[in-house]
Amino acid sequence: MRMNKLALAMMLLAGASGVSTAMAAEPAAADPAVNTVIQPEAAASAVSQPDQQPASSEAPAVTETREPSQQPDDSVATTSSNPASVEQPSVATAPEASAAPASQEAATSAPVQAQPESNQPSPAANPPAEAAPVAEKSEPQPAVTDRDATQKTAQTPADEALFTPEQEARIGELAKDYLLKHPELLIEVDQKLQKIQYDEQMKAMTTAAIQHQDELLNDKTVPAIGPEDAKVAVIGFFDYQCSVCARQAPIIQSLMKNNSQVRFIFKEWPIFGYRWKPSFQAAETGLRIWQQKGGDAYMKYHNALFASGHVEGALTQKDVTKAASAAGAGKLKSSDMLGTLSRTDILAKNTGFQGTPAMIVMPLSGATAETVTVFPGGAMEEMLQAAINKALGSAGN
Repeated sequence: MRMNKLALAMMLLAGASGVSTAMAAEPAAADPAVNTVIQPEAAASAVSQPDQQPASSEAPAVTETREPSQQPDDSVATTSSNPASVEQPSVATAPEASAAPASQEAATSAPVQAQPESNQPSPAANPPAEAAPVAEKSEPQPAVTDRDATQKTAQTPADEALFTPEQEARIGELAKDYLLKHPELLIEVDQKLQKIQYDEQMKAMTTAAIQHQDELLNDKTVPAIGPEDAKVAVIGFFDYQCSVCARQAPIIQSLMKNNSQVRFIFKEWPIFGYRWKPSFQAAETGLRIWQQKGGDAYMKYHNALFASGHVEGALTQKDVTKAASAAGAGKLKSSDMLGTLSRTDILAKNTGFQGTPAMIVMPLSGATAETVTVFPGGAMEEMLQAAINKALGSAGN
């Protein structure tokens, strides 16, 4: 009878211990640290019972702490009621073995993001269902850099129209209406365009004059008045039928008087010869006088023809003969001047001149764009003198 009571007490004790262990297992599943604390206490309570044998009857209760989260509550009571069903080593002799599985169970029941090295409590075992989508939304997105924006802009078609056809038509109407109300703008635009074209033309002719300076300065078949060692030359292209050239002749005479150190070169260019034959006759006579009678006779002939006032088709062969006689060159040898006139024509066109008069002021050596001045037409005496001074100052340095 005593044995039966003792066995009954042990069974009751084992059942109570199993229930307490199951109750402790529920929070332990959520917190491995709590589970680890409970196991030694359970082992100590099992050892502290005087009437219990150090058998494995208490071991199932401690070992089964890994299973409550996987089995229904009634499986705990059934297992704990049969202490002899499984033989396990004593909790007192192997506490570490029982703690390791418990820790493994806690790691299994904890969320994936839990870190076992941390001493902080693990997060909830069962997070809300919407947590995953929120986590996905909170993932950092790649930042848009300036380089990405530049590449995106570069991919835009370059020929994409800025305005629709309707917008372009409307813009055209507005511009037309504005110009009709302000026609003076057209004059301003035209003047600006002419200045741009003129500047480009002057630059091109200056460059051409530098390129052809040897032909401009050193042709011995054309009249050249002034010292041989002159530093600056004034080169003039003219036709005796040209009215502007006739008005320019007195200006040249004044410049020659005031600039004895400058060399003046006269390029006979009879551009009206195709229309009026005396232009050719006057040019050929002038070249013959230069070659046969020299510079003084040539200048008398040259000034006498322009002084007659017979220009724009009014010049005659009689005027040519009279001027030659006044220069002391009544009898001249017949010589062909066509080669010289042809070279002058080509040179004028290569320089960019399109008519007479045309003049160039430049140093006889070392000409540059800063020291050369081109006049594609008539020029006042002050303008020509300024060009001479500029070339002289540069040549003097």
